[in-house]
Amino acid sequence: MRTFKFLIIIFIIFSCLAITIPCFAISYQYVWSDTIETSSNIITTNNTTNTTNSSSKEVNTEITDDNFLNLDCGSAILIEQNSGQVLYSYNIHEKLHPASVTKIMSILLIMESLDSGKISLTDEVPCSENAASMGGSQIWLDPRETLTVDEMLKAICVNSANDCVVAMAEYIAGSEEAFVQMMNDKAQELGMTDTTFKNCHGLDEEGHLTSSYDIALMSRELLKNHPDVTKYTTIWMDSLRDGKSQLSNTNKLIRNYKGATGLKTGSTSLALYNLSASATRDDLSLIAVVMKAPSSKIRFENATKLLDYGFNTFSYKEFGKKGDVVKTVSVNKGIKDSVEAVLEEDCGTLLKKGDDKNVEQTLNLEDTISAPIKKGQKLGEISFTLNGELLSSVNVVANEDVEKNNLFTIMKKTYYSWINLLR
Repeated sequence: MRTFKFLIIIFIIFSCLAITIPCFAISYQYVWSDTIETSSNIITTNNTTNTTNSSSKEVNTEITDDNFLNLDCGSAILIEQNSGQVLYSYNIHEKLHPASVTKIMSILLIMESLDSGKISLTDEVPCSENAASMGGSQIWLDPRETLTVDEMLKAICVNSANDCVVAMAEYIAGSEEAFVQMMNDKAQELGMTDTTFKNCHGLDEEGHLTSSYDIALMSRELLKNHPDVTKYTTIWMDSLRDGKSQLSNTNKLIRNYKGATGLKTGSTSLALYNLSASATRDDLSLIAVVMKAPSSKIRFENATKLLDYGFNTFSYKEFGKKGDVVKTVSVNKGIKDSVEAVLEEDCGTLLKKGDDKNVEQTLNLEDTISAPIKKGQKLGEISFTLNGELLSSVNVVANEDVEKNNLFTIMKKTYYSWINLLR
């Protein structure tokens, strides 16, 4: 019996050598050759839902500035939150007083501090004499009391509390002045070229100016990258201090407009009535900014007109999520025979209603790719066009590493293939 097993082993060894040696000669050219012919596979499909890389579009200001909605205000803009695309504009770069809409930038910096771990929602924030002395909208903080960051955010977002926003500014940056410098630095980073902040609350001050365009930019940054803020901006009524302080949202759209998610009101004698209003319906998120409206009622009417126009005219069509498999691609010279090509980003597109039936999708992806392949490596792209005009494109990438074949892996494959045959 032992002799028989020994003969079997000898047979396997010689058989492997007989197969492997010529394989080495063949694979030498296979493994180390520098070029290999691949064919490009272009597929065009009509009547396919279009997609766009949500991060590929910047705010587009090439919009007719004729105020065809007959808005009664000094400036207005409507943008799609995901892409930043401008859907309506009126005097969008006129520098005006923002009033408490200023607090959008203050809230943005607070949320960034939370996300970075610099502060936490349970931190107890003291109130300085400076913070307690703020006029305008406030909750009458006492220098002897503290509130948590969570409570401060609630008071700022719901009640537009000037005393609370100054207390938070001092807590984060050490002083209001240092915090205002952070605000201006962030404005520059976001491309807010019409903006100069002089304070963190929005009370009238010479040179404290911005535009509806810039307000849309910082509103989008806040909502897109810190969506948890809507836990505060969608509160209609609440209370602090064990029910002793009642809060009522200054943004009446939260109660009266379907899908409203925020964001911030503002009014002073110089600014008149301002509003950054956000809402989401059927996967479409919009931001409407109104500045210098003559009354509180009219600013809400103007914002409602803008949002209604957006939801009635446009729709958002989703194609897929980040990581969705587009196709399995064959791999040459790899330890694996194939790799999955996946979407690099979430993708969808903004379209006028009814246009989705005319969108063409083109997948540009090679049939075969040579190893080595790195996870996240671009393999191709999907592009989407409407009537010949490119709407957007999204990269298709490898979902895993695929190492290049070598002599050891070829021998290993050969060995296991023989073992499988003998079973």
